[in-house]
Amino acid sequence: MSVIQGILLGILQGVAEFLPISSSGHLDVAKNLFGLGDVPILFDVLLHLATLAAVCLYFRRKIWELLKTLARWIAQKQADENEKQNRRMIIAIIISTAVTGVIGIATSKLIPNLSVKYVCAGFVITAILLIFSAMIEKRNESKIKPAGNPKSPVSAIQALFIGFMQGVGTLPGISRSGSTIAGALFAGVDRKVAGEYSFIISIPAILGAFILEVKDLEKVSQTIGAAPIVAGCVAAFAAGYISLTLLMKIIQKGKLQWFAAYLIPAGIIGMIFLR
Repeated sequence: MSVIQGILLGILQGVAEFLPISSSGHLDVAKNLFGLGDVPILFDVLLHLATLAAVCLYFRRKIWELLKTLARWIAQKQADENEKQNRRMIIAIIISTAVTGVIGIATSKLIPNLSVKYVCAGFVITAILLIFSAMIEKRNESKIKPAGNPKSPVSAIQALFIGFMQGVGTLPGISRSGSTIAGALFAGVDRKVAGEYSFIISIPAILGAFILEVKDLEKVSQTIGAAPIVAGCVAAFAAGYISLTLLMKIIQKGKLQWFAAYLIPAGIIGMIFLR
């Protein structure tokens, strides 16, 4: 792999990780077009770690707030109302992560055997999820909602479903952010909370994937080389932060279904022409 290819794959990862179009799926398609069939999956995970750094930077205040709440909780300090909400979110994160972990371990054995045609089919599935989530959210907004805080924490039941949808998003071609945000909207979570929660629960999910694949760290450095890896990770971080900033604005407008206009034709073209 050349440094230029590493940078291009990093930019693609950074853009596709946060925009709901599937980063793993686009990386598979790009590697197919570049003729890079022998790239270890750990390279993809390293690019995911770079975009994870973008998540930590963007949500640094919320993450720090949750960490402080967790420390006070462990120390058995008395919690005010804000900390009680944070504690409920921490419980939800643990539930979602556990469900995703179980599904992720199962799909990790399936991922290397999927052809690029199945990956492209995942683009179409992601588009359908985005369209249906927009329809359901619009229907929910048309109903009279009871008074309350729209930014209330994710419930345990909602966390179970969101964790399942994030697990589905571990399959190449199915966007993790798209399926997770769609799952949150399906479950009735406020769209701003859905976006924030989706990316915060990506932190343990990506770290878990890295732990599963870290055994191949020496192999990936020998196969690819240090320079393409570093260049790709830097590009993924920069592109990822910009994409995340853009997506949070799109989520606020409730326009995630826009991406279906790209995913459906891209998926169909890929299923027809790629091997």
